[in-house]
Amino acid sequence: MRAIVLFAHGSRDPLWHGPIKAIAARIREISPDQEVRCAYLELTEPSLPQVAQELSDLGCTELHITPLFLGVGKHAREDLPHLISQLKEDHPSIQLSCAQSIGEDLRIIDLVAQIALRP
Repeated sequence: MRAIVLFAHGSRDPLWHGPIKAIAARIREISPDQEVRCAYLELTEPSLPQVAQELSDLGCTELHITPLFLGVGKHAREDLPHLISQLKEDHPSIQLSCAQSIGEDLRIIDLVAQIALRP
């Protein structure tokens, strides 16, 4: 089983989670059989290790992490690679992959520019 984890910073404000959950819902609409979860670095749960454990318990063999960071700061450069290294140790039977942060994807940069140019 392959799963996608949308990984974001986290917030105590429940309204902040809306867009992250909307992306997960859209993935499910596009691909109903796709396992998708949201995980957060801090301030809220579930954490990335919690989600990885849940998916491992479900028999996940492939885990693809999509970091939802526009800026590539300390969290994307340092915290996430450390978490991934720990996940690889904790779940050696799961093949882990991680996309670049969405803020580095030229498609996102172009889309945001187009949205900003709208009146």
